[in-house]
Parts: sequence; C-alpha cells; structure tokens
Amino acid sequence: MGAAPFPAGILIAAVVFHATVVLSSFPATFHLERGITANHKLKLSKLKERDRVRHGRMLQSSGVGVVDFPVQGTFDPFLVGLYYTRLQLGTPPRDFYVQIDTGSDVLWVSCGSCNGCPVNSGLHIPLNFFDPGSSPTASLISCSDQRCSLGLQSSDSVCSAQNNLCGYNFQYGDGSGTSGYYVSDLLHFDTVLGGSVMNNSSAPIVFGCSALQAGDLTKSDRAVDGIFGFGQQDMSVVSQLASQGISPRAFSHCLKGDDSGGGILVLGVIVEPNIVYTPLVPSQPHYNLNMQSISVNGQTLAIDPSVFGTSSSQGTIIDSGTTLAYLAEAAYDPFISAITSIVSPSVRPYLSKGNHCYLISSSINDIFPQVSLNFAGGASMILIPQDYLVQQSSIGGAALWCIGFQKIQGQGITILGDLVLKDKIFVYDIANQRIGWANYDCSMSVNVSTAIDTGKSEFVNAGTLSNNGSPKSMPHKLTPVTMMSLLLHKLLLSCYLFL
Repeated sequence: MGAAPFPAGILIAAVVFHATVVLSSFPATFHLERGITANHKLKLSKLKERDRVRHGRMLQSSGVGVVDFPVQGTFDPFLVGLYYTRLQLGTPPRDFYVQIDTGSDVLWVSCGSCNGCPVNSGLHIPLNFFDPGSSPTASLISCSDQRCSLGLQSSDSVCSAQNNLCGYNFQYGDGSGTSGYYVSDLLHFDTVLGGSVMNNSSAPIVFGCSALQAGDLTKSDRAVDGIFGFGQQDMSVVSQLASQGISPRAFSHCLKGDDSGGGILVLGVIVEPNIVYTPLVPSQPHYNLNMQSISVNGQTLAIDPSVFGTSSSQGTIIDSGTTLAYLAEAAYDPFISAITSIVSPSVRPYLSKGNHCYLISSSINDIFPQVSLNFAGGASMILIPQDYLVQQSSIGGAALWCIGFQKIQGQGITILGDLVLKDKIFVYDIANQRIGWANYDCSMSVNVSTAIDTGKSEFVNAGTLSNNGSPKSMPHKLTPVTMMSLLLHKLLLSCYLFL
C-alpha cells in the first residue's frame, strides 16, 4: 500500500520487514491459505470487475537462509482464487491474517480503536486488532528513526510535526484508503533446520498499525487483518530481510494450475536449468519488464515495439495479484485477430458480453495455437491455450472458451496475472534486477538457492509443513501443500479495465 507511483499514476500496497535477526541462518515458514469457497463460481465479467476494483485499490548474521511460505488453493479464474497468510505478531504472539500482494511494500494490520476496520469476515477467519500497549516488546517508530526514513522516498511513510510519529496515509483509486502509524514488534515464525521444522523463532519488524479505514476496506465479506506485500522498495519484506542477512534479496513462486491447487512461494531463488531471465526495467516501483513482441503460432504480430515500452503511461508488469491478464490497447486487437483467423475453420466465434469467445466441440489443445511473449535478452514466455483461454460455460453441447486476455481501454499498460503465471516457476531476482521463468509442474519439488550473490552451490531443501505447523520430518525439497479454501481479494494496479 505504498505511495510510490507507477509512471501512469499507480500507487501500491506492501509489506514492511525491518528485522534484526534472532535466528538468522535458517528458513522461516508461514502458513499461506487460499481465499475461496470450493463451489463458488463467478462469471468472466465478475472476474474483470474484481480485477478492476483491485487495480483501483492499489496505491498511487551467520548466513543467509530461505523463508518458505506454503501456498494454498487452486488457480481457477471462476473461483477467484486469491492468497493470504497467517502471521504471528507481538508478545504473546497473536494471529493476523494478511493479504499477499506482490506489487507492494508495506505490512499493515488493523489496530485497536480503529475507525472503520471490519470486525468479522465472510472468509470465516477470526479478525484481530493489534494493540501496541498490550505487547511489552512493541515500540512506536518516531520520525527520527532510521527505519522511518526508508519509506520517505517511496512515500510509504510520512511524518507529523505534531507528534513526531512515523505514519502512513494510503489513498486508493476506488475511494478506499487507510491511515495509521508504524510500530516495531516481534514477528514469530518457524525455521527449517536439518530437514525438520523448528518452532519459536522470532525477529523484530516494523509494520503499519491501521487507525482508519474507508471505502471497500471496511466491508466484511472478504475482510482480512491487513496487507502483506512483496515489492522491491526499501520497506518491503524482501529488502528488509535481505539487509539484515536473513534471506536473499529475491523470491520465487510456482502456482499450480490444476484443481488440486497449492504451489510454492519462497524468499530465495528456485534453481531450475530451463529458467530464462530478462532484465527488470530500472527505477520502477513495480516488476516492469521490456516486452518486445508477441508471436502467435510462430508468427510475430505486426505491433509497433514501442507499444510495450515503459513510459509515464505504459509498460508491461508482472503481477501475481491479477486474476486474468491485460493487454495494452494497441496490442489487443492484433492478438485477437491472429487467434481467430487460425481457429475459425474449427470453431464458431461467439461474442459473450463483449468477450471474444469460441464454441468448441473438441480439445482446445488440438485447435488453438501456441503464443509466445518475447522479452529483452532473448527470453520468451511460452503460453499454451490454457494460459490465455478460460472456460465460461457450455452452449448446446459445445464448450464456450473465452480469451482471458482483456483490453485496458485507453491505456498502454500490459499486466500479466495468474492466468499467465500459473504452472511456471517465477524468480524475482531483485539483487540482480532480473526476473526469470520456466514452465514447470508445480506439484513437484524444487531446489532453492540460499546464496544467490556468492555463487555458492548452497540449497535449502525445505518440505511440506503439517497443517497445524507442528515440527515433523521433512523431505529434502520444497514442495506445495494443501489446506482449506476461502475467498479473498487482492489489491492491484490503479487503472481502468475494459468491462
């Protein structure tokens, strides 16, 4: 929820970890749960509306270890799967359920005497209010504190001359917002040591204490305790933990695309020989990439490469918080035309509430072409039909498949969301300013590097945690786990999406 603007005026939400490590050389684990009800299906128009709202709400030691977040849930656009994790804060530790947001930098939770904060959640999770006065390890962050200055340049923090408290005031495009002040207290987590989970590790962190919420943040249907992001600014968890030598300045995820769900989310670099890398566009608050062209069935589309350049009004952004995917307006029509011209002999085009769809009687893999998104450095992202199509319904015995890529009306922004990111390893190597990916079966285990900057062949092979977080023997690889499904919504980029 930081206020560091994207060139197009987008502001973002985030996680704050300023940690002095207590147990610094081991991986830390959190239980990540999926927000979704198993039989709750939504239409494509509802998915697009949810993305639009999320986009509007995104704001204008002894060695390095790996922090492991077991991922829950399944990718299904019509189930609107979104992710959150349970953190323990304070003394004694209390549970807080916070939304995971890869495009933001500040951790904040609802605090006592908050005006407008929801008191119950339709997700069937207990909501808590953090009270700095009831935790003996908590302390307020003053304007003179060096940790406050970390967020001043990115507008993640502001200072008041009246009380000398380091605070924040985040306003969102849909009219919602939150304001509060920063506190420091203990974050409690599990560590992985010798193939087993060890409990009761902790580290002091700085996070936001929300005193006021407005707009959609006050609604209880999908309420959580706060926001937890993975941005690359100084206040982010990745940057803060890396600066303390707790974990590498990198994180990776692999989200399963089948109905069983789950996946992997870890601070560190997943090591896979097929990963290709492309540089991050420098000096951007989001994960911007230089996409150069789109190919359909091996043919490069006639799109001016400048359409994908990063400027004050355009750019290509990787964002796991977006359910679908969105193309810059100038690229959308050539993409749709290329797909339709290839499949029209075998399918019947069908317009469903403004969405480009096709009635199909056979397998989409036999009809629809492969798509390649081509990036700087020669890196290509290969999309199979399931990576750009979503099944809407059936009509007259034929399946109705719709293009999952949407047009951002009047905008030059391209957003690659979960529709594209699923069933792939993604590595956000912030230290080396690059992002990499590889197609992968995310139900399989992975190796995670613990020393990306030293060149050492060190790996933490963490495994599956039990649901109650108790210590148990773990396999020597990081694998996904399965837990309950619940519905939750994430914050995304501030832009108006085609409805």
